[in-house]
Amino acid sequence: MSSALTDRQWLWIAAEFYLVVFLVGTFAQVRGRPHSSVFNYLLMVVGYVCQLMGLYLRGRLVGGCPLGNYFEILQFTAWSATTLYLVIGVTFRSSMLGYFTACLTAALSLVSLSVPAWDATRRTDIFGGNPWIEFHAALALFSYGVFALLALTSLMFLLRNYSLKSKRVGGWFSFLPSILDLDHIGVRLLAAGVTILTVSLAVGAAWWLRKTESVDVLKILATIAVWAAAGTVLGLRLGRKLLAGRFAWTCLVLFAAALLSLWAVNASRHPSSPAATAVVKS
Repeated sequence: MSSALTDRQWLWIAAEFYLVVFLVGTFAQVRGRPHSSVFNYLLMVVGYVCQLMGLYLRGRLVGGCPLGNYFEILQFTAWSATTLYLVIGVTFRSSMLGYFTACLTAALSLVSLSVPAWDATRRTDIFGGNPWIEFHAALALFSYGVFALLALTSLMFLLRNYSLKSKRVGGWFSFLPSILDLDHIGVRLLAAGVTILTVSLAVGAAWWLRKTESVDVLKILATIAVWAAAGTVLGLRLGRKLLAGRFAWTCLVLFAAALLSLWAVNASRHPSSPAATAVVKS
């Protein structure tokens, strides 16, 4: 499969589509009119396909799942969040979820593309040809995409809660889903994120226990910390000890912590030889 465009060019195009969805939604809300959820969904699909193409080409260049530097990690996280939205967006029938998802993915994509230093070193074959470790890493990053969407629904919950308390239910706030729906979506997303991350850690542990010398302690501790925090939050929510606004704020903090943990994940990867790296130009 060949392409006339480079991987980064495809990713730039995807980011522009996400940005258009965000700008169109913002313009519609400023005018106090509901935007076309079908039109925006189609634009998101086009952006998603372009991003998938860019990640596919990058994967071929690096010989595996593109998770070798900050640029690739952020792009993969944005792709994961978009994947989940395209799957569940129709189910929940929330055009605002698409609006916030477009905002997040446009921000992650554009920022990662605009900082050349994050993609200055392209690490190849970072998983050593081991499909299980590659599967573990892809699952872990996909769970972070789930946490990203959870953060968006939590933000929407806080906005809806504010609108109800301040009795501002018209205009822009009228497009938000009900507070009950947002709470249910948040719990399901948190449960999905914890489940996916649990499977990821289980797959990784099956390999690490056989080759303990390959374990990077900082990376493992950071990932386990995120998993433990997410599991604790889920337990508290199911036990009805963490509800409403406190649950939403905690989910926002959880996603921020997940993003910070990516530093440890990226720092654990070092090119094994000069041949394993390449300078990438925009």
